[in-house]
Amino acid sequence: RQVRVPKANPHILITGASAGIGKALCEKLAEHSTISAIARRKDQLDALRENAPTLHPYSADVSDREKLAAAICCAQDEHGAVDIAILNAGIYQPVTAEHFDAAVFHQHMAVNYMGVIHCLEAILPQMIERRRGHIAIMASVAGYRGLPRSAAYGPSKAALQNLAESLYFDLTPKQIKVQLINPGFVETQATSVNDFTMPGLISAERAADEVIKGLQQDKFEIAFPRGFTIFMKCASILPYNLYLSFASRFMKTG
Repeated sequence: RQVRVPKANPHILITGASAGIGKALCEKLAEHSTISAIARRKDQLDALRENAPTLHPYSADVSDREKLAAAICCAQDEHGAVDIAILNAGIYQPVTAEHFDAAVFHQHMAVNYMGVIHCLEAILPQMIERRRGHIAIMASVAGYRGLPRSAAYGPSKAALQNLAESLYFDLTPKQIKVQLINPGFVETQATSVNDFTMPGLISAERAADEVIKGLQQDKFEIAFPRGFTIFMKCASILPYNLYLSFASRFMKTG
């Protein structure tokens, strides 16, 4: 059974805080929490703080291990140990075979996967020492199975799903709650470039509401929207020929 952290004014660390789900989470959680918001774009973090005095911006790239560690160290020195870490930072760039560039794949793993690893390295020692904490890792239903244009993005999210499952076994006995967040398609600047039908597309604000609701529950996986995630879970057990044929029709590219 998972454990819950105290709800009274927790110190919440959010990466990827300047846009999309991360920004929406900051705006919704700042009213009752101390937020350490991490992102590369300092100007956007500063703009967020104007309407949220309990939000504290820290500019860092999650793929830069040393600078990220310094930012998290500063946040913990100023606001105490992190109670809840929402490891949300990520990038998405659609990939096609006609424009296949290994650098794009390296970047996705550096940000989406290693960015989470760098955060964990910085926050886990205090959580383990205190025997208290809550870690939520933002993956995606794109990690369940291959999707159109997702050759760089999907594998990085599949790696996070495996990581979260593995961490669960080690951290739960240490009273550290581990959750995996698997959103479907969310309306952001990143997904606006997609040239295929995105079933079940929802706003970043609704996605943030789903995350917040899930964080207060004991379930391991927070997956939404319900209809599309159920479809993807069912698709994950289909034989390849059935899945590829169905998905090709269901998510038409153009």
